[in-house]
Amino acid sequence: MPMQLILTQDVPHVGSAGQLVTVKNGHARNYLLPKGLALSATKYNVKKLEHDKAVIARRVAKQRDESESMANRIGGMTLQFERLVGEGDKMFGSVTARDLAAQLAVAGIELDPRKVVLSEAVKAVGKYEASVKLAGGVTASLKFWVVGKEAE
Repeated sequence: MPMQLILTQDVPHVGSAGQLVTVKNGHARNYLLPKGLALSATKYNVKKLEHDKAVIARRVAKQRDESESMANRIGGMTLQFERLVGEGDKMFGSVTARDLAAQLAVAGIELDPRKVVLSEAVKAVGKYEASVKLAGGVTASLKFWVVGKEAE
């Protein structure tokens, strides 16, 4: 039986903060409610939501502004990775989203490696681009180089 909830935060594929949504009972009880992502849509909570919509809107706007400033910082960066290469500039291993997140952490930008999206596997020397999904639907473009060093 479907359940009506009020979302307290943006939830991918469900809805945005402050929205009244109908979801399956199991999804609500096992995921949304325990993690504090939603509230039951009781009469009291609906009235409270109408009162809190301004607070939620300010919080979402602040989060979006922070994400946009972080996206500008990320967009202005160019990272460089040095990897061992063999014949034909073929790398031993690859550069992963986790490597990119670790390099960003060194630069002072902490984020989850799952937010970094590589369009292709990075297994050769060259210039690449990755997208970084930030809060509020903001996406940043991250450029990086992979340079090779000869195995000794």
